[in-house]
Amino acid sequence: MSKSNPYRFQWKDLGNIEEGRPNLGNQVNVAVYRLMQYTLRDVLNRHLSVERSRELLREAGKLAGTEFCNNILDRLLPFNQFVAELQEKLQFLKIGILRVEKTDFEKMEFILTVGEDLDCSGLPPADETVCEYDEGFIAGVLEVYTGREFEVREIDCWASGERTCRFKATALS
Repeated sequence: MSKSNPYRFQWKDLGNIEEGRPNLGNQVNVAVYRLMQYTLRDVLNRHLSVERSRELLREAGKLAGTEFCNNILDRLLPFNQFVAELQEKLQFLKIGILRVEKTDFEKMEFILTVGEDLDCSGLPPADETVCEYDEGFIAGVLEVYTGREFEVREIDCWASGERTCRFKATALS
């Protein structure tokens, strides 16, 4: 840990999955992932406020997006090629299908969608967005790539009755 990085987690902490799971491999059912995420969310909500839980999920997502970008993506690519690589990796890893709907480089604002989202596609309607972890993940990726901090908020969600998750990403000053 350092002042610039207060977290202990590093990409290498994921371990050697091939060695550790020679028979089961690196695939897991989406329901198992959601079981972990939604039970963790429920416990956080019980012990903290719902808003604080959402903040922590965003923070964890941002850490994940930062590590993902630093270890999986080529940060030196031009923007369109970087996005294409990000799309390919997210789909290959079965996280979701990323699309960029709008880019405004002058304002550093982006509208992104993630279809077949790992976190919520197929959930019953709940009249709320639930993809705070994804908000943080996208913010972390964009921050590493651009060198600027981003606020990312979900504006449409499967859980709120939409058919895709839509995020607005805005660079902070």
